Amino acid sequence: MKISLKEVVLVLGDSHCEVFLHPALSSAFSEYKFNVIAVGGATVSGLQNPNSVTQALPKFQDALRTTKAHSIIFMLGEGDTGFVIWYRAQKYGLPVDTMYEQALSNYQKLLRNVSKYFHVVCISTPLPSIVDDNTWGEIANLRREVRATQQERTALTLRFNRDMQVFCEQSAIPYMMLDGLSLGKNGLLMDSMRHPDPTNHHYDPIKHAAIIEAPLRAMLASRSMWRSSLPGRLWGYLLRRTVQIVCL
Repeated sequence: MKISLKEVVLVLGDSHCEVFLHPALSSAFSEYKFNVIAVGGATVSGLQNPNSVTQALPKFQDALRTTKAHSIIFMLGEGDTGFVIWYRAQKYGLPVDTMYEQALSNYQKLLRNVSKYFHVVCISTPLPSIVDDNTWGEIANLRREVRATQQERTALTLRFNRDMQVFCEQSAIPYMMLDGLSLGKNGLLMDSMRHPDPTNHHYDPIKHAAIIEAPLRAMLASRSMWRSSLPGRLWGYLLRRTVQIVCL
């Protein structure tokens, strides 16, 4: 029987985290095996909702309970700042800020709890790629009811990423801020970061992988400091195999 000596890294997020399945990252991190749990449509706004359509939280909890990984990578939020926050504000007449703070609080609580048991890395939320009045492609068509402009959606995403960066720095959680590498001079997503398929709302996977590679290597290396906080970490590592991890 062939035994793999690669270190497992668990990746949790929405469909944008599928970039970790790209050969460019597999090749660059040949000593690691990325176990990717990409839940399409997952939002941090809906994590507390037991009736959520995606059922992202139970899927993440199952993965956390069974993983052999020490490091967990999170990439969430695009569905929130690009759609759900705006949609709920329109539908229920609630302030955007109220929906925003709920999403921010949910994400921070998730990371805070998971970081008690694992070395956590958080990657900034991808910037909106869907231009105004665009109905090409499945995602753009589903989001056509939202009246917020790409400029407004981008501004909210930038705010979200800044707030998450501050939280992570204060919580000693490595945070990968990619906005400076993906924001164009016009204040919107760089054209060079767009997916070659105009109906696809994800980043170009090759470009996305390229800007992730260098900072990720340093952040995965930082797990040695996380491991040094034993015996508390060791107890958490053993505990998560016998009890349910309550993320929220």
